[in-house]
Amino acid sequence: MNCICDFGLARVSDPRTDHTGFLTEYVATRWYRAPEVMLNSKGYTKSMDVWSVGCILAEMLNNRPLFPGKHYLDQLNLILAVIGSPSEEDLKCIMNEKARSYLKSLSQKPKLEWASLYPEADPRALDLLDKMLTFDPNKRITVEEALAHPYLDEYYDPNEEPVCEHPFTYEMELDDLPKEQLKELIWLEAELHRTRLQEEAAKSASVA
Repeated sequence: MNCICDFGLARVSDPRTDHTGFLTEYVATRWYRAPEVMLNSKGYTKSMDVWSVGCILAEMLNNRPLFPGKHYLDQLNLILAVIGSPSEEDLKCIMNEKARSYLKSLSQKPKLEWASLYPEADPRALDLLDKMLTFDPNKRITVEEALAHPYLDEYYDPNEEPVCEHPFTYEMELDDLPKEQLKELIWLEAELHRTRLQEEAAKSASVA
């Protein structure tokens, strides 16, 4: 189970509102930070979270972090040493011209075979890992696609994985709200969730 302990490095993603002023490269713990976060600073999307989960999956396969970078450049070099140098097409997702030029200046690195890193892993797990740790975020597997991946067949049940019907939006950053108001919002959300669970349980009981 992957537990979220806090939202300290979380950012709002609302297509109706410009939140780029709150987007920085200091989002997500470095070892789990997607390449586009480091290279674009303010040009990343929620697909960066898929990369982070991919790093966690890799860590679960052999109990060691995949990219334990000591600093910014070391982190990037560790990533490229495993997934290989990005192609010209992949570089198009990097909007920062200086970052793009830097990547082009590096010596070409071949992509490693996941099976060579995790020889005892389920091939399906390695296929999912490969799709999660894709350099170009536009080609990276989505959360919905990942949940439906063959590796997760044993656990996948769409009925137990409800998707939010409407985008979760806030007209202001949560940091702007008073602490007491934040507490009240969290309490109300918890109450709504509890009510929904009770209603679903009642429906299931009536059907049975």
